[in-house]
Amino acid sequence: MQISRQDLDAAVARGIIDAASAEALAQFFDRRRAEAGRPRFDATHVLWYAGALIVMAAMGLFSTNAFSRFGGRALTLTAIAYAVVFAAAGHFLWHRRNLRIPGGLLVTVAVTMAPLATYGIQESLGWWSHGDPGAYRDFFVWIKGSWLFMDAAAIVAGSVALLFYRFPFLTMPIAVGLWFMSMDLTPWIFGIDWHSGNLAWEKREIVSLWFGLGVLAIAWWVDVRSRGDFAFWLHLFGLVSFWGGMSMLDSNSELSKAIYCIINVGLLALSLFLHRRAYMVFGTLGVAGYLGHLAGEVFKDSLLFPFALSLMGITIIVAGLLYYRSRHAIDRWLAHNLPRSLAMMRPPHARAA
Repeated sequence: MQISRQDLDAAVARGIIDAASAEALAQFFDRRRAEAGRPRFDATHVLWYAGALIVMAAMGLFSTNAFSRFGGRALTLTAIAYAVVFAAAGHFLWHRRNLRIPGGLLVTVAVTMAPLATYGIQESLGWWSHGDPGAYRDFFVWIKGSWLFMDAAAIVAGSVALLFYRFPFLTMPIAVGLWFMSMDLTPWIFGIDWHSGNLAWEKREIVSLWFGLGVLAIAWWVDVRSRGDFAFWLHLFGLVSFWGGMSMLDSNSELSKAIYCIINVGLLALSLFLHRRAYMVFGTLGVAGYLGHLAGEVFKDSLLFPFALSLMGITIIVAGLLYYRSRHAIDRWLAHNLPRSLAMMRPPHARAA
């Protein structure tokens, strides 16, 4: 439950609590958010996150080809210098000033220098497992087996940083590294390269699907074991990998397409069980894609199909309204009636909802 200052003011206006209690609660919630490192959507937090993301993008996605011409050693030294400066600044803000969010963001920037440092080492020594992958900026654009050690560097650096700074956003570079790894692993597993045409695509889709499923299992485990939202990015990029690989697999069988729809309905159910909206988004996209297939292929000459589909959509909207009105009662029912083994598989925030 997210409570804002406006909610407290509304409670005061209705006479539920007095102004002094509202002020005390506001200060209490502010301290709790600061201690947990939870961001708020205000100007200060937007500027903090925007600045960190711009630095990450500048040293990654938007690095120019001229940047790569520095040479491997220079790139490694640049990455190390950035990492040391940002880590030191982040540590100072985290421990000396108790500014957890800007401190954690600076440490996250330091973590994102790990792939650049690894690239510089590989470039200077010529250690490319599947050929020279090109400029560093291509790491964020192209899928190549030679990026694998850079993926691993981001995962390891983020995991080590999490041991010292319990900051949820640090899982973002870990999740991105896992997502990239799900695509870059294919040449290592099957011994094929990018130029193998449709075969390479098919293998990448299979690896992406199973790797994403593994990441979702890890995200679920982290969700159940941790206090604080350390699993959000793992859920998100695990879904991207799993759902993307599953959706891109070619199939001429109507049965397999129906199974695809059922799996996406399962994602909708998981969104309620785990209290994760990302599952709702991907599940809805999958169901909509299957319905589009029915409209364009199976029932393309049916006059009644659009009306039947409209009725289905209206039914879903009504179901959503009924759930909204009864969601607290449903959550209480689940809390009291789920078997203990299933209840313990729900994240703490879902059990407390």
